[in-house]
Amino acid sequence: MDRITVIGGGLAGAEAAWQALEAGAHVTLYEMRPSRSTGVHETDRFAELVCSNSLKSSLLTNGAGLLKEEMRRLGSLIIECAQAAQVPAGEALAVDRILFSQAVTERLAAHPRLTIVREECTEIDDSAPTVIATGPLTSQALAESIGKLTGAQQLFFYDAVAPTIDASTIDREKAFVQSRYDKGDAAYLNCPMNREEYEAFHDALLHAELAPAHEHEASTRYFEGCLPIEVLAARGPKTLSFGPMKPVGLTDPRTGRRPWAVLQLRQENLAATLYSMVGFQTRMKWGEQKRVFRMIPGLENAEFVRYGVIHRNTYIHSPSLLNATLQMRDRPNVFFAGQITGVEGYVESAATGILAGRNAARLAMALPLLAMPGVTMLGSLCDYVSAYEGKDFQPMNSNWGIIPPLDVSIRDKREKARRYAARALEALENHPDLGNEAKLRRPPAPSTVADDASGEE
Repeated sequence: MDRITVIGGGLAGAEAAWQALEAGAHVTLYEMRPSRSTGVHETDRFAELVCSNSLKSSLLTNGAGLLKEEMRRLGSLIIECAQAAQVPAGEALAVDRILFSQAVTERLAAHPRLTIVREECTEIDDSAPTVIATGPLTSQALAESIGKLTGAQQLFFYDAVAPTIDASTIDREKAFVQSRYDKGDAAYLNCPMNREEYEAFHDALLHAELAPAHEHEASTRYFEGCLPIEVLAARGPKTLSFGPMKPVGLTDPRTGRRPWAVLQLRQENLAATLYSMVGFQTRMKWGEQKRVFRMIPGLENAEFVRYGVIHRNTYIHSPSLLNATLQMRDRPNVFFAGQITGVEGYVESAATGILAGRNAARLAMALPLLAMPGVTMLGSLCDYVSAYEGKDFQPMNSNWGIIPPLDVSIRDKREKARRYAARALEALENHPDLGNEAKLRRPPAPSTVADDASGEE
C-alpha cells in the first residue's frame, strides 16, 4: 500500500506531503486549521509564516544559503514558491507572506493523489507510514499523544515574534534606505540613533512591562537565536548595538557618518506596505511595545498592524528517538519533520520535510530509506538531531559549525565557506539515489551566486 499520512500543514508538513506525492505515494494531509486555531496563525493556508517573512541568506557562502540550494536541487516546493513570491531584501530570500502561502496551498490542493483532512488529529495511528510535522505549536492533545508515542518527556522553549508596521506611518525623513555595505537590493529601511537616543531606548526596554507568563511558562527557556529584544537588552548596554542594532556598513545620509545604533526594517510584502522590525521579537505588553518602539527615530507615529507575541515551541528529544533518516528507532512507521525535531528556522524545517516525506513514501513502497550525505547542510542537521551527544539538547539552525571539517586548514572564512558549499553540492550530485536529480537542477538560482560569507537575515 503506497498511502502515507502527514500530520501538520506548516512548512515541514507541506514539503513532506509534496515530496511523498512526487515520489508516487498517495498522501492524507491533516491540518487542524481553520476548525482549530493556534492563536498565532491568521489563515487556514498551508505554510503560513507566523514570524519573520525572511528565509535568511541566499548566498552559497552562508549556511542557510547552502541549505536552500540543496533544497532547490531536490525539487523543494517551499523554495520554488518562495522564489515566485520573493520581495526585495538584499541578500536574503524574503517573501510576500500571502502570495507565498497561497502558492503552496494551491499547488498541494491541485495534486490528484492528495487527500486533505481539515480537523485536529489527536491520536497517532502508525499502522502505515506517518510523518509528524506539527511544528512548534502542536496542540495539547496531540502533544500528549506524541509523549505517549515517544516515551520521552517533552522539551519546550519559547519563540518571540517581531512587530509589523504600516509603511505609510514611517517617517522617511529620518529612516533611510540602504542594505548593509550596499550589498544586494537596497531593501531595508534604517532608523538611526545617536548615543543619547540609544541609551534612553535601552533603559526603556529594561523597565518595560512584560506580558504575564502562564503557569506552564514558569521556567521559560528561549532559543538563543531568537531572543526577545528585552532579554538581549538585559545582558548589557552594548548587547543591542553589537547585535540586532549594529550600525556597521550603514551611513546616515543626514550626517554622512555611521550611526551609534540602527533599527532595520525589512519589507514584508510586494506592495511594500508593511515592514517588520528585524531582530525585534518581544514579549512586552502591546501598549508598552507602542510606547517604547515609538522612541526610535522614524517610528514616532508608527502604526503597528501586528504586535510582537510570544508562544510555546515544542520539540522532542530527537537524539534518543530518531535515526538520521528522521525515522523513529522504536516505531519504524513514524517519521518526524520540522521544528518538532529540534531544527530551528523556516528553511531548516522545510528541508527536513523533504527527507521525511521521501522516506515515508519509500517505506510504503518497500524501498530502502534515504540518508543525506553528512557533508551537506541537510545531512549535518539530520546528524545533529539524531546523534547529538551533549547534555542539553537545544534547537539548531543551519551553520558551518555543524558541518564536518575540511581535510585542509583554511583561515579565510569566505574561502572556507566556498569549499564547504562545493563539497556539499558535489556529494549531493554523487548520491546514488539523488545524484541525477541534483544534476538536472545544477544551474544555481541567480540569487545564490555571491562572494560574501555573511548574508543578512
